[in-house]
Amino acid sequence: MRSYSFFVILLLCSAILLVDILAFYWLQSITQLLQSVFLQHLINVIFWIFSIGLIASIILLKIRLERMHPYRKQLLITSFYGLTVSSFIPKLIFVLVISALYYSHFVFSEEESLFIIPVIGLFSGFLPFFVILYSVFRSLYRFKIYRIAINLKKLPAAFEGLRIVHISDLHLGSFNSRHHILERAVTIINHLKPDFIFFTGDLVNNHAWELRGWQTVLKKMKAKIGKYTVLGNHDYGDYSDWKNAKAKQSNFESIKYFYKKIDFNLLLNEAVIIEKEGEKIAVLGVENWGKPPFKQYGDLKKAMKNVADIPFKILLSHDPSHWSLEVKKKTDIALTLSGHTHGMQAGINIKSKNWSPIQYKYKHWAGLYKNLNQYLYVTRGVGWMGFPGRLGMRPEITLIELYQE
Repeated sequence: MRSYSFFVILLLCSAILLVDILAFYWLQSITQLLQSVFLQHLINVIFWIFSIGLIASIILLKIRLERMHPYRKQLLITSFYGLTVSSFIPKLIFVLVISALYYSHFVFSEEESLFIIPVIGLFSGFLPFFVILYSVFRSLYRFKIYRIAINLKKLPAAFEGLRIVHISDLHLGSFNSRHHILERAVTIINHLKPDFIFFTGDLVNNHAWELRGWQTVLKKMKAKIGKYTVLGNHDYGDYSDWKNAKAKQSNFESIKYFYKKIDFNLLLNEAVIIEKEGEKIAVLGVENWGKPPFKQYGDLKKAMKNVADIPFKILLSHDPSHWSLEVKKKTDIALTLSGHTHGMQAGINIKSKNWSPIQYKYKHWAGLYKNLNQYLYVTRGVGWMGFPGRLGMRPEITLIELYQE
């Protein structure tokens, strides 16, 4: 998990304090409506105890961070991240809304502003607060099945109706050993009765120790033909400080070896040929390949070297930007499966209406995309990273069925 300097932490705390001061100022317009002076003082005291306590805890956490065990460090960082977001965002919205209303002389009369504006301001603060709470405590682990049917020209007849379960971005360290949660996901996957299970990277946040205890859970995933996987950007340990290169490499090797324990075939810039009733398809997997600052370990040419004569190919590549830059129009790969974006864990998914702030960074960020006879599917991911919540972007398990066009 990214480490910020003490100066950046102080800037963050200053921003929190500034918003809290403004929120407290406008809060007085609401508390003055209360008849009880005791209740007014109680609300004010609770407000500042929480505010000062949060700021002090963030600073103390930064001071003690380097001496903590990685497990405890990760748990505390994500907890305070969630607490900070659920506090800061609602207060900021409250301040902006109530300030705009008070300084607008065209909406309410002076008499109306004494009551209506505080009520609207209070609602504007509490609504996002409860929405964020819902995203943390309810939707974070409400797995959603997306069912996709794709018609493809070059699909061999023997593979008509092929069932693929596509998952990505488990980020096991974020689950904090709550195995029962992913047990539910595994049960859903097995009920879909897939021919293939494809996992497109980011098994961990950074460290191999995050894998402890997960072998029993993940090994239960069943596929009729096979289970294949590739690495994501978080699987290389690039976002942690290591004592030396040997320690980093050892961590990396442990992550790769874990796939053998759960019966997944890790594809490292290579391909496998699957034969059925005399007909063949190729499954290719590349190491992580993304636009800078993400590193480009992937080598698509190497992966395609031995399967050039196989007309139907499926590619597993963690970062969807790879499709635009190296796959689309430049290869004959029919279907590419990616993850990485998480749909930013926040957005809107209502029937055909899909929006997320991540789309301003990634052109292809969630769902199915097509260019002529080539397809890309980007999953929203199973796990989470950073903010411990999913707002309108539930964790995804995708069933893709392939048919001849």
